Amino acid sequence: MLVGLAATIVISAAGTAVCAEASVRVIVHPQVKGTQIPRAALVAIFLKQAQRWNDGSPVLPVDQSVKSTVRGSFSTRLLGQPLMDVQIYWQHKITAGITPPPVKTSDDEVIRFVAGTPGAIGYVSSSASLPDTVKAIEVSN
Repeated sequence: MLVGLAATIVISAAGTAVCAEASVRVIVHPQVKGTQIPRAALVAIFLKQAQRWNDGSPVLPVDQSVKSTVRGSFSTRLLGQPLMDVQIYWQHKITAGITPPPVKTSDDEVIRFVAGTPGAIGYVSSSASLPDTVKAIEVSN
């Protein structure tokens, strides 16, 4: 559950491995425990309001390019905000010295980043082939 801005993220061990939205799958580094994440926690992670997983390790989100259709779907369906609103949010945060998540240009780049970065979380299209070096998690309401 989220506790303030330095929130701890809890992922439950119940659920399936595919996000409810058919066009986007949320993926994590295989060392991240659990198979499900609350939508509110996902939003907090990608807006950098939550900094740590429940075990205290850093959570490291990665975004796709704003030109990517999967980024638009992720923003609208999972963050609950139009992509333009998220971009405006980050413009304000950048002026305050807060850096947005790194951006990758493809599903393959996101998969490589998540696979190679303990604590990482990202998203890919539902058609992306996932290697054993990452795992998909379900987003719950």
